[in-house]
Amino acid sequence: MDLNYLLARHQVSLMRADQSACVASRRSHQGLASAYAAQIRTVQADFTGSRSVIGATIT
Repeated sequence: MDLNYLLARHQVSLMRADQSACVASRRSHQGLASAYAAQIRTVQADFTGSRSVIGATIT
């Protein structure tokens, strides 16, 4: 998958979580951001052999 796409979706999910009006929506968007972060780490590891800090625990 394209790294730029994943980075953009991760950012959108974080912004939507931040702007959510209710807890359920916020958690849903945070979950999406976490899933995108996991995919980003996988893609980056494939390219560099290392892990990124993207996707640190969201509170």
